[in-house]
Amino acid sequence: MDDTSHDLAPEAEAEVVKIAEPAPRAHSPSAVLSLKQAMRRARFDDAERTGVVADLRAARLGRLEVLQEALKPLLAQIPDDVDCFDVGVMPGANPRLFIDMIGFVEMGRDPRVYRFVQDTRHGRVKLAESESVDAMVEAATHYVARRLLERDKALAAYSADDPPPRRTVRPRPIAPTRLAPPLESHAPERRSLTQVLATIFAFFIDVLGSIAFFSLLAFAAWVAWSNYRH
Repeated sequence: MDDTSHDLAPEAEAEVVKIAEPAPRAHSPSAVLSLKQAMRRARFDDAERTGVVADLRAARLGRLEVLQEALKPLLAQIPDDVDCFDVGVMPGANPRLFIDMIGFVEMGRDPRVYRFVQDTRHGRVKLAESESVDAMVEAATHYVARRLLERDKALAAYSADDPPPRRTVRPRPIAPTRLAPPLESHAPERRSLTQVLATIFAFFIDVLGSIAFFSLLAFAAWVAWSNYRH
């Protein structure tokens, strides 16, 4: 009895060990399908979001074009020699209707609200904000009038700073003066004779100086030779 139980014990332990080992887990098809569905859902959401942004941009661009049409009577009253206003719609991520280089109209966070903005040296200033096209036309009219007044003042200041034109003075004709006839004199002849005598004297001085120099040189050579012989 004891021997039999002793012989069966290792087999029981082997069975217990086999049962305790974890079984390999197979890949769940539901997990793969759920990831594919999530990727498909993300693509659909991105496409819808992109479509909403495109529709919003198109709506803003259309409202700015409506305002541009309403500003045509104002633009027709601007003088032809004024070229500082160039009204036009610039499309983009945030479309804008430019009145000039520093003033433009854009849509606010609410795509139904116009916002008139001007860039200044102190930053961007909001001039007007409204949903009404007529209110924005009135604001643009006041803006154009103010800009024209600033232009006239600048031109007036420039004209005042210009120097006055110089008055051209014609020179008076000078009457010809009568010259006295030259007096005959022998000064040129005397001057030429003096020059000749000075030249002759200088020549003699040069000759005498040369003779004296060579004489001293010869005397010095003779003295040296005499000392050398003694």
